[in-house]
Amino acid sequence: MTTVTQLPIPAHFQPDRVGEVWRVPYQQRAADAEAWAAQHSIPPAATDRMRIGLLAIDVQNTFCIPEFELFVGGRSGMGAVEDNIRLCQFIYRNLGSLSQILLTMDTHNAAQIFHSVFWIDAAGHHPPAMTMISVEDVEQGRWRVNPALAPSLGQTVEELQAYALHYVRQLSQDEKYLLTIWPYHSMLGGIGHAIVPAVEEACFFHSLTRSSPTHFEIKGNNPLTENYSVLKPEVMQDPQQRAIAQPNTAFLQSLLEFDALIIAGQAKSHCVAWTIADLLREIQLTDPQLAQKVYLLEDCTSPVVVPGVVDFTEAADATFQRFAEAGMTLVHSTQPMEEWLRR
Repeated sequence: MTTVTQLPIPAHFQPDRVGEVWRVPYQQRAADAEAWAAQHSIPPAATDRMRIGLLAIDVQNTFCIPEFELFVGGRSGMGAVEDNIRLCQFIYRNLGSLSQILLTMDTHNAAQIFHSVFWIDAAGHHPPAMTMISVEDVEQGRWRVNPALAPSLGQTVEELQAYALHYVRQLSQDEKYLLTIWPYHSMLGGIGHAIVPAVEEACFFHSLTRSSPTHFEIKGNNPLTENYSVLKPEVMQDPQQRAIAQPNTAFLQSLLEFDALIIAGQAKSHCVAWTIADLLREIQLTDPQLAQKVYLLEDCTSPVVVPGVVDFTEAADATFQRFAEAGMTLVHSTQPMEEWLRR
């Protein structure tokens, strides 16, 4: 059994501010981190005999701060905030054992296929947020591409329309979610794109305490496809089978190099589930036993729930159960890592 020493929570962590936006005091935290490492004899991550990675998916303001564009409330109504309190505490308690923290960042511009401006109806109106666009909607002309966008995307209107029809057909063929028109969110350069301050602070503190820079992985900035999973976009070819996107092979391989990989983030029903599914698919093609080194922090992720509209809780739970049946381990952040971590 791997011995994992839990540390106390530093005094600077304030659970009641995890749901707020504020500036991380970097210089003070850097000094605190140096003193913390000395006080608790925390060695650099380069000396770890067992390399443990923590992958936190899309812990950004846009998903995790109430009143922001796509706050993941879960059934409790405060899901992402509660998850991030536990995630920060998990990072601080296991500071000396986590070799590296990796953060994915959903990253968008306005003119993307899942945003309102990409589409118009016969009257020239854009679809409201949360509109679902089906194959039939596009085939029957209820929604068409916005011709004003075609030149900026390097296509004629006819080419872009043909691509849009191909896109929704491909989603249907691959049994993926219907194309959803999401509210404008995770806009590059905007406050919603940023990592939640409390999580950013915990990662910054970890990086300096362990001399292990936080890794940031950008996803979702291709205008022609959704990208729920950090490992692969939803659609990768146009109607002529020409590549419009590529799987994120390099990042996938970096994840598989850890001796243990812990996963958390938002949302359990979408970007987290899709990322884990792509990771599992590669594991099953390579070596199914590798699934045993993946741990899913169930209490640090929540599903999308829009009261009275849609609730993905049961679907997300069933998906995680399938991951467990494939060899991954469902764990809680409050459990000591030595109780569930395999050597």
